[in-house]
Amino acid sequence: MSIITLTSDFGIKDFHVSKIKGLLYMELENPKIIDISHEISPFNIIEGAYVIKNAYKNFPRGSIHIIDIDSEENPDQCHLVVNMDEHFFICADNGITSLISNHIKPTNIFKINIKNSFTSASINTFVKVASHIYRGGHLNLIGTEIENIKELIDLKIIEKSKNEILCSVIYIDNYGNIITNITKDYFEKFSMSRNFTINARNVKFNKIFNSYSEAIDFTREKKYREEDGKKIALFNSSGYLELSIYKSNPVTSGGANSLFGLGYGDTISIVFDN
Repeated sequence: MSIITLTSDFGIKDFHVSKIKGLLYMELENPKIIDISHEISPFNIIEGAYVIKNAYKNFPRGSIHIIDIDSEENPDQCHLVVNMDEHFFICADNGITSLISNHIKPTNIFKINIKNSFTSASINTFVKVASHIYRGGHLNLIGTEIENIKELIDLKIIEKSKNEILCSVIYIDNYGNIITNITKDYFEKFSMSRNFTINARNVKFNKIFNSYSEAIDFTREKKYREEDGKKIALFNSSGYLELSIYKSNPVTSGGANSLFGLGYGDTISIVFDN
């Protein structure tokens, strides 16, 4: 039996999340439904792609992923089912699947032809399609196979010189931590073990830790440790360069994003010794 995951920019204040789950339960008998996130910034498909590509690989093959981000059907974009990496992605043709995986070619792509009798809203259509796949239905019964879909280019890393690269903020997590588009592999290949300075506006980092706790000297008594406000650079569990503040609380003391003055799309420079 498949798993159906849900990712959206609905938030949790409104009724949309409960609506899509209710419709799935009306279509299917006790479906397995798991929320990935409903807190994607409105219409931000690059942020959504970051979340999904780091989540879907942890689900069994054959899982069905409903992605409802900037997905209203209109003359510029249709609805799709993309069979990729042995998973099914139901979404709009807005480029998000090209960002989820730049290295895996889809097995099949189907333009959804199912029309609902309510509105052009994606919820009803996506539920019908997900239910059809969940029951083992063939994709050619709900759409027409196509070859090409819209492709987007993610925020690029710029190699300004042999000693400097410019990266971008691609995500702010729940703790206010700043996630960049620099991966550990890319960083290590470019750095060639050179010393470096990460310039995040007025904040500088000269060391990358392996974990948050590694930055704290636990051999000292707690009252003498440098914990509050400790600025940390590390590669997160997904392998991306992250800038954070140790145990920060965005609601009370602020997170790295607010304290460093950085947001989605902002540029961070990394300068290496010549």
